[in-house]
Amino acid sequence: MTQRRILVTSALPYANGHIHIGHLVEYIQTDIWVRFQKLRGNQCVYICADDTHGTAIMIRAWKEGRSEEELIGEMREAHIRDFAEFDVSFDNYGSTNSPESRELCNEIWGKVVEAGLVIEKDVEQLYDPEAETFLADRFVRGTCPNPKCNAPDQYGDNCDKCLSTHEPLELIDPRSTLSGATPVLKTAPHKFIQLEELHDFLAEWVDSGDHLQPEVANYLKGHFLGAGTEKNPRKELKNWDVTRPPKYFGFEVPDFPGHCWYVWFDAPIGYIGSTRQWCDANGEDFDSWWRDSETEVHHFIGKDITYFHTLFWPGILKTAGFNLPEKVHIHGFLTVDGKKMSKSEGTFVMASTFARNVNPAVLRYYYAAKLGPNLDDLDLNLEEIVQKVNSDLIGKVVNIAARAAKFVGGQTLAETYPEDGGLFEAASAKADEIAAAYERCDYASAMREIMALAAAANFYIDEKQPWTLKKDPEKQGEIQGICSVALNLFRQLVVYLSPVLPKLAEQTCELLNAPIENWDDVKTPLTGTPVSKFQHMMKRVTEEQVTAMIEESKAENEAQGEDGTAAEAAGEQWNDGPEALAAEPMTEECTIDDFMKVDLRVARIVSAGDVEGADKLLALTLSLGGGETRNVFAGIKAAYKPEDLIGRLVVCVANLKPRKMRFGTSEGMVCASGPGGEDVFLLSPDEGAVPGQRVH
Repeated sequence: MTQRRILVTSALPYANGHIHIGHLVEYIQTDIWVRFQKLRGNQCVYICADDTHGTAIMIRAWKEGRSEEELIGEMREAHIRDFAEFDVSFDNYGSTNSPESRELCNEIWGKVVEAGLVIEKDVEQLYDPEAETFLADRFVRGTCPNPKCNAPDQYGDNCDKCLSTHEPLELIDPRSTLSGATPVLKTAPHKFIQLEELHDFLAEWVDSGDHLQPEVANYLKGHFLGAGTEKNPRKELKNWDVTRPPKYFGFEVPDFPGHCWYVWFDAPIGYIGSTRQWCDANGEDFDSWWRDSETEVHHFIGKDITYFHTLFWPGILKTAGFNLPEKVHIHGFLTVDGKKMSKSEGTFVMASTFARNVNPAVLRYYYAAKLGPNLDDLDLNLEEIVQKVNSDLIGKVVNIAARAAKFVGGQTLAETYPEDGGLFEAASAKADEIAAAYERCDYASAMREIMALAAAANFYIDEKQPWTLKKDPEKQGEIQGICSVALNLFRQLVVYLSPVLPKLAEQTCELLNAPIENWDDVKTPLTGTPVSKFQHMMKRVTEEQVTAMIEESKAENEAQGEDGTAAEAAGEQWNDGPEALAAEPMTEECTIDDFMKVDLRVARIVSAGDVEGADKLLALTLSLGGGETRNVFAGIKAAYKPEDLIGRLVVCVANLKPRKMRFGTSEGMVCASGPGGEDVFLLSPDEGAVPGQRVH
């Protein structure tokens, strides 16, 4: 197999706050992928950095009476500690405030200016006369201007009470959250990048190759680029505001004295700056990583910064002569028990708080078991995390080693691998399938395959019952053979799991005195090697630990005087005011979050019948393939006879939250169109579709 050269990044965490479990979805997902690539023998480098510039950093440092450099230095160390607790291992963790990033910002800016992409325009914005800085929407609060609402203490762009949107200038009695002063209108020049000049290139890039998940490509072509058809005409990309007037903590623009680059411009260049740091420290050729078509660049991000990483950033890279992303891997957000992370409920949990109460490996495995290749949100169910981890990792995986090693600890494995009924060979044959799942970020599928192998290994031990042979001295050789099989099956599982559970892999190496160095280790059994005395590898998670974590989190938030519900968004540090909205217009009809949440699947109606006491409903049982079914109530009784529906393929919303009705629980929704009554038309999938297939 040809060795690949792969450069991997995650979105840069903002240096104004600590890492929480929502952030960790992305960094754990990325770390697993990187560890898998390295295990496959590829040259894979994981690059990240702190995002350090902006108004928030400047104001916080000012309020705390210290320099911005001191503040971001302290936060960087805290971030590194938190990531290390969860075995997130970067090859280089830099800072956007580095000399390397400054140099690259200057270089890339020069290329963008040379290409004629930069224009200057005056921008009118609210200004804090005491803090002496312009204010993004989130730094302005006041009374909602909606006369039917007038709720106090609302943000500059929307009202939490009536959900209306507005401009900061429309607020009644606006005030700056930085100083409390009344903001005033002030005009300043800004530099903009004309993204529309790159429209043709971006449309081609989005439409070619496998750079984006299909739903992302379709979304971009539908909402921002246009397909150039009558129904979906070409859309003009907005100019991107990339500078800030004084005062602002950042790098000064060389040809715009006193003004700094905004985060949307200089933060992603931190990917490249951090790479240059790594190259300098390791004797690597920088150009081979960012200016060589043989190198694959992979970005892992949250769906809230999709527009930037899939349109603006590729355009800048193309203009400056750097490698374009081979793939942008986009994931959903984290919810806890089906709801947004909440500070008042204690579910807005910091990484350090989790690690103090629960083994971080628990979160790595739970996320892996939930993460697929699409943009679905991931829900952390506090009851399920206890049950699933204990069942899978303790009951199925570690249990194999615990049951077998105690009989042969201090001895050796059999000199010749014993007959095992084809178990080792069957597990080895799964290597390509599991590898393919890891490659496409379908960790959930990989975990299911691995746990099926674990179940087979446990069945083998149950069948052989080495504990019943222990009392017979003549059976010791047989015991050694049984345990040699069991420990080799265990090691295969750990090789497959090692990207997710690196500490378990280390413990397994110590137990069996053999390193895990390559994915192909699953293909050759160990024979004749010494077995160390078994040491406990993982402890069960308890409900008490999870409860203690939530209570500690709640107390921490109360101590900070923070309450309410916090929306988790990996990459939230990139969202800093109206500038983002200027590039990605928001509508009241639908946001990208709403759009990306819907999981449409092909389903077959396997039964249909009337609902007693309901005039409009039919009770449907839908098959989504693989034994998965949904019971759904559909308001289509006036349009369809139950007997005519059986066997029909339909489109269903597979991830709709179950709804309790007086007739029972509806577990989904079938998609239909029409005004209602007899004029309701079920949506039919394309010919050849199969149950379970995703609909785009």
